[in-house]
Amino acid sequence: MKYRTAVTYMEIGCFVVCLLGWALVCSTLPTEYWNISTLDQGVLTTANFFSNLWKDCVSDSTGVSDCKEFPSLLALELNIHMCRALVIMAIILSFFGAVLSLVGMKCTKIGGSDVANARVTFAAGINYMVAGFCAMIAYSWYGNKIRKEFVNPNFKAAKFELGAALFVGWGGSSLLIIGGFILSFFAKKEGLRCRSTLQPEPTPCTPARTRRTTIISLAFKEASEGRKTRATMTPSRAPTDTYV
Repeated sequence: MKYRTAVTYMEIGCFVVCLLGWALVCSTLPTEYWNISTLDQGVLTTANFFSNLWKDCVSDSTGVSDCKEFPSLLALELNIHMCRALVIMAIILSFFGAVLSLVGMKCTKIGGSDVANARVTFAAGINYMVAGFCAMIAYSWYGNKIRKEFVNPNFKAAKFELGAALFVGWGGSSLLIIGGFILSFFAKKEGLRCRSTLQPEPTPCTPARTRRTTIISLAFKEASEGRKTRATMTPSRAPTDTYV
């Protein structure tokens, strides 16, 4: 009973951790600060340039900002397309992971047997892990591009720095990976434990050669007993030739 309670609390904790990571990853999509650059033109004049996966923005020292969406989808760089796809895929996989977790956890009592619940929970953990890796690749790819442009002395355009959305995304993807790994590990262990308890004990069986030998010996014994019985039942005859 104590082991089952500990597994239940562990599943709830991992589910909460993965939900938190999912929320952090979702919050990075509308966030505008994926990269940021500051241009000082004077004491009172400062321009801030920042952008995300959907638009470029600029703000001045008065706080007025103006954003412009990317004009053409096909004219975008490859890293923008890949980051969009990976982050959206991470959000979708996290959603399915949340649904499977609600079905497979012991505290919800929605699924069937313990083995079926363990399999569903294991699938939920795998979904969370894949979602975390997709998000981690997207944020790392985007951040690595910013870093290479910043340290490149031959890059003459405006140099940007890492925005707040990347750090939030790294934290959310890490929570998804950690929570999904722990959830799938304990679900696999629980499934093996339940399967071992459900398996029947093996019944001892007699080898075929032993059974054949036993049958032959019984038939020989019955035949010998039959001959003895017939010998005892046959009457004794007196000799026909007598000599006086």
